[in-house]
Amino acid sequence: MDERVQKYEQKMTKTLEGFETELTTIRAGRANPHILDKITVDYYGSPTPLQQVANITVPEARMIQIQPWESSLIKGIEKAILTSDLGLNPSNDGKIVRLVLPELTEERRKDLVKDVKKKGEAAKVAVRNIRRDANDAFKKLTKQDVSEDEVKDLEDAVQKLTDKFIKKIDAAVEMKSKEILTV
Repeated sequence: MDERVQKYEQKMTKTLEGFETELTTIRAGRANPHILDKITVDYYGSPTPLQQVANITVPEARMIQIQPWESSLIKGIEKAILTSDLGLNPSNDGKIVRLVLPELTEERRKDLVKDVKKKGEAAKVAVRNIRRDANDAFKKLTKQDVSEDEVKDLEDAVQKLTDKFIKKIDAAVEMKSKEILTV
């Protein structure tokens, strides 16, 4: 593959990976420790990702257990979870914070699917913007003694990449939507 096209493929790959990572933070029916990925806790004055200050386990299908390495962090962890957009109420026994995930209502599942589709649309727009940037860059090549045919080939290659990544995004949206709607 032409290295001029390769850099745009890398950008599209990063967009897809970012989107897929974002999908792991959306809660489906089962407990998934990744829903806590964006949560930070005040640890000696600096916001620190929850995974770096606690052991996170899933002992049951709808429960996440958070065992901080220092019990002084429990209040901070509870506060961080309560102020997040997860909509979960943590409970603790002094050593461990437990999150019991309620069964998702039909309405909540539909809202989550809408959210997934919206995020998928945003990822597709990002991929199309990369295609536009690539095409703009290729058009400038005609001023640098690159034939129009070669520019056309480069644009076709980027279009094929765009189609491939949009299919992957659609597939990821489809898979996550099924996961959310499966009771």
